[in-house]
Amino acid sequence: MPRSVNSVASRARRKKVLSETRGNFLGRRNVWTVAKNTYEKGLQYAYRDRRTKKRNFRALWITRINAGVRPYGMSYSQFIGKLNSKGILLNRKSLADLAMNHPLAFEAVVNTVK
Repeated sequence: MPRSVNSVASRARRKKVLSETRGNFLGRRNVWTVAKNTYEKGLQYAYRDRRTKKRNFRALWITRINAGVRPYGMSYSQFIGKLNSKGILLNRKSLADLAMNHPLAFEAVVNTVK
């Protein structure tokens, strides 16, 4: 008995991968073996960089908070230590937003901590 090949499903699977590689250069978008490798590598980068993005944003928030507390004669680590000792539960994202966009509110937080 001849081997049965489900060419409809195979073609659909290939079309799905090839549609995901649109916009790539030369064979990376339309040569099946190259496009498949490009697609899988892209998924690896996406997985890795979802975690890297969190790391980068935390570093940005810390930099902004540090820049915001320096005019008040404090460092970032002193500020965070005093925040924790006073029991003020503000996360770094909101503190960085206050430092950048609402300096008067941030000054009130700094004065509360001092």
